Amino acid sequence: MKRKEISPKDFVTRPFDIWLNKWFLLSCGDEDNFNVMTVAWGSFGGVWNKPFAQIFVRPTRHTFGFCSDFPHFTLCSFPKDFRNDLNILGSKSGRDCDKLSLTGLTVEKSKKVSSPSFKEADLVLECRKIYWGDLNSSNFLDKSIDECYPQKDFHRVFFGEIVHVESAENLPV
Repeated sequence: MKRKEISPKDFVTRPFDIWLNKWFLLSCGDEDNFNVMTVAWGSFGGVWNKPFAQIFVRPTRHTFGFCSDFPHFTLCSFPKDFRNDLNILGSKSGRDCDKLSLTGLTVEKSKKVSSPSFKEADLVLECRKIYWGDLNSSNFLDKSIDECYPQKDFHRVFFGEIVHVESAENLPV
């Protein structure tokens, strides 16, 4: 897909729509050793004078080790035609199979980070990790949040400085 570069500080999107309805494909690692998973929990904003993306990864996910061990990650969104691919990548584990081979997605080298991105993506966010923290259930003010964790596998939160953005010409970002 043809994309244009956007300055990270000029990146604008509808965050509820893109996270909750469109989802992202998270990629962590480098071009020789990486894993991907579909993510639908996250945020964008500004912190420490940097534009950032925030992602949540459970310690039980194969991608968790990649997010913990590597300095970068990418977030890619796709046109609706790729929804089935995102379902596959969110439901199968890279521990058990080469789940990318079950999709029509093509890995490509990112411009500024070691984690790969995808040729078919209509939005690519390249991020450099700047912070992580583990959720602690004793800090949940809304106790209904506990229902999201029946196995007590609380997410690790990663903040990544957005260092490069590319968007399809027709994408309203």
